[in-house]
Amino acid sequence: MNIYVGNLNYRVNETDLQEVFEDYGAVSSTKIITDKFSGRSKGFGFVTMENQDEANKAIEELNGATYEEREMVVNEARPRKENFNR
Repeated sequence: MNIYVGNLNYRVNETDLQEVFEDYGAVSSTKIITDKFSGRSKGFGFVTMENQDEANKAIEELNGATYEEREMVVNEARPRKENFNR
């Protein structure tokens, strides 16, 4: 399951995110989204967990939890919408 994690402190990196989610099960990958020009975190990222039950437990317990002085928003990621404006 692909999990969206928002409202992250800008200091949080992919290793930090992986450590938080590993408390709930195996993490396949983590990705912090960064600005393509500055390289600075945009304050959100994605975590992939293969086990559905572990992923749901992580979402349930981490949504609204405080990490690095910020209240995280954690939910199942929605598919990215295509931008058809040209």
